[in-house]
Amino acid sequence: MTTMTETSRLLDGVKHIHFIGCGGSGMYPLIQILAAKGYELSGSDVLEGSIPGYERKLGVKVTIGHNAENVKGADLVVYSAAIAHSNVEVSAAQALGIPTVERSILLGYVSRLYPKSICVAGTHGKTTATSLITTALQLAGRDPSAVIGGKLPLIGGYGKAGSGEHIAIEACEFSETFLHLAPTEAILLNIDNDHLDYYGTMENLKAAFRRFCALSSDKVYVNADDQNSMEVAATLTQPLVTFGINSETADFRAVNVHQHKPGFYGFDLVEKGAAAGQILLSAPGRHNVYNALAMCAVCRTLGLTVEDCAAAALNFKGAGRRFEIYGECNGALVVDDYAHHPTELEATLKTAKSMGYKRVVAVHQPFTFSRTRALLNEFAQVLQLADVVVLTPILGSREVDDGSVKTADLAAKIPGCIEVDSLEAAANWVKQNCGAGDLVLTLGCGDVYKASKMMTGQPL
Repeated sequence: MTTMTETSRLLDGVKHIHFIGCGGSGMYPLIQILAAKGYELSGSDVLEGSIPGYERKLGVKVTIGHNAENVKGADLVVYSAAIAHSNVEVSAAQALGIPTVERSILLGYVSRLYPKSICVAGTHGKTTATSLITTALQLAGRDPSAVIGGKLPLIGGYGKAGSGEHIAIEACEFSETFLHLAPTEAILLNIDNDHLDYYGTMENLKAAFRRFCALSSDKVYVNADDQNSMEVAATLTQPLVTFGINSETADFRAVNVHQHKPGFYGFDLVEKGAAAGQILLSAPGRHNVYNALAMCAVCRTLGLTVEDCAAAALNFKGAGRRFEIYGECNGALVVDDYAHHPTELEATLKTAKSMGYKRVVAVHQPFTFSRTRALLNEFAQVLQLADVVVLTPILGSREVDDGSVKTADLAAKIPGCIEVDSLEAAANWVKQNCGAGDLVLTLGCGDVYKASKMMTGQPL
């Protein structure tokens, strides 16, 4: 792993940076920020799209297709996690003696450019909590920078280059990439049994979160209702700010949690034992109370008013692929959600069930063979919250199918489950079997959203 010293000096003497995979949502905010700081930027990707178009408007020279010629003249080459080390541009850069780094290392450098680096970690809720914090800072006139894992409508993308002293960053624990960051404020939302194919055990996972929190140069904000998070917090030396619903000793607490309309929650904020104001959420689901509490804890500590926090909660209607409404199919409402872990599926399906629809139809694309195999019974249990379950083939992503787990293994544990052989088949099933009064959810962190587009007649 690149050391903190190496990361802090990453761009010393660098004028021209080339990005391999520049069309990705994780690369775009970094390109926005570095373009605003005056670096000469170029990039390449295999497909044209909206992000390369936006980047060209920033003055970035974008090439479609990977070619060794693309890296010539660069002082540093940055590649996304999806780029193989055998990529022709990576190989060319190494042959030319041009330093190459993975995106997360550059993100670590960027986190050091701001006096207030707010890094949001946790198994669940990172995108929403980071979006809420960004929304609060933006609406309060602080003009933050941001790097978010989902599209935030308020800023029109996955991040922004602001002129203020704050940057809000979604800190991902996958492969320990969040350990490159330099947070002044570290937020720990929760710790659940995910990415155990990498970490091996929950103790190793908690140890990684502990190392992340220990990087904070100021405060650590912790969910007081999450046992794993509090076990990590107990080992830290930094000042702690706690938030929660059940914990009576939390610094920021939600009381009188209620639905102000079906599926949408509100609460009274209690700050250090005193009533502070009311928070009403425009993003559905009780689980978002915790994300809003994290936002309140951070933003109040950084000097925003309770009114600023309330305005953020009311204005934020969700990030892209977080209970995102796509339209209708034969009168059925079609919604897409990134949920890909049993805990996330449970939260999303409970939200859907609370909204008063006749049926909730879950179209789920299992993601990675290791996660599906390890959590097969948990997936089967929570998916049964839906009235109808449609399962697509497992998306292996970075993994090779060793034949040890199939979609059929999960389907066999869910009464009445419908197994299909493609996203198109899933969309066709919905078109033929769903109508007015139904809520159809496409669920997963792969490309299952394409099924929602097929159902609603949108171009892929």
